[in-house]
Amino acid sequence: MVTIDLAAPAAAPLDALDGLPRRLSLTLPELHLLAERAGGAPLPFEQATPSAPSGLASRLGQNRTGAEDTAFAQAIAALPDPAESLSRRGLLDGGVDAGVVGALGLLATPELAVDLDVVIDGERAHAWHRRGADAVATLATADGVVYELAWFPIDHWPAELGRALNLPSDVEHRDSQVPDRVTLGFELLDAGSEAVRSGRSDLLAAIVGRHLDTTSDAAGQPLDAGVAAQVVSALVTETRGRARLLTAPAAQPQRVGVVSLVLLADGWRVLSPRREGDRSLVEVRAVPPEELAALLAPVLAEVQA
Repeated sequence: MVTIDLAAPAAAPLDALDGLPRRLSLTLPELHLLAERAGGAPLPFEQATPSAPSGLASRLGQNRTGAEDTAFAQAIAALPDPAESLSRRGLLDGGVDAGVVGALGLLATPELAVDLDVVIDGERAHAWHRRGADAVATLATADGVVYELAWFPIDHWPAELGRALNLPSDVEHRDSQVPDRVTLGFELLDAGSEAVRSGRSDLLAAIVGRHLDTTSDAAGQPLDAGVAAQVVSALVTETRGRARLLTAPAAQPQRVGVVSLVLLADGWRVLSPRREGDRSLVEVRAVPPEELAALLAPVLAEVQA
């Protein structure tokens, strides 16, 4: 088994361009054409087929899904011919670029797969990372029309994973009412969050009182009831995004590991469930994007064990 140290920095390059990730921006038709020319390599996502208009829609008006399907189809139809645009960029001269063929091949036949789903302020992005023995290929999109294809040596993977959680420059940061590290009982988090969403502060206080013994701060001490209620409330009201990483080895796709994060007022928090006796707990811990690889490392080790 190949062991990857996701916490180690990338090796020093021999020159300014040595080993740097290569990136290509491709439209969906260009991506499909390149995959076809690269031996019919399957892509790591399934393209949804737009539903046909119904008689009900013609009488009552188009629903949101139908409008999105129409807008997507119009965007694709407005794109230039993929063969012509790829030829102009030199990507089809005498066949498909060898690097592109290798990247598409790795996306199709990896040793390990990591899928990322990130939502920030209602904007959603998907990324697919596929690792081989000594290289990684990635595909990412925010709209399903334009994709970024990238490939690089495996020692650049930690930085590329963190790149998926980098916040846009216009995302405002402010202080959070959630400590950098806190543990809450799952029942408290679940029932308390529903009470906050329902506007039932009285119910939240009762739930906190019942489950206060399942809370602890960074030093392992139980939280004050007021602090616990504030934390549960903030986890609902401050949340402006989420991220989920699913990982599985290609040989055993049923062995899935999951890392879940929420985006609060001051940045990302990872949610780490654990059991203590008969209690289900969730640790909520602040994590900068550059530490995402270190979070993922033990999950990768577990699914490959």
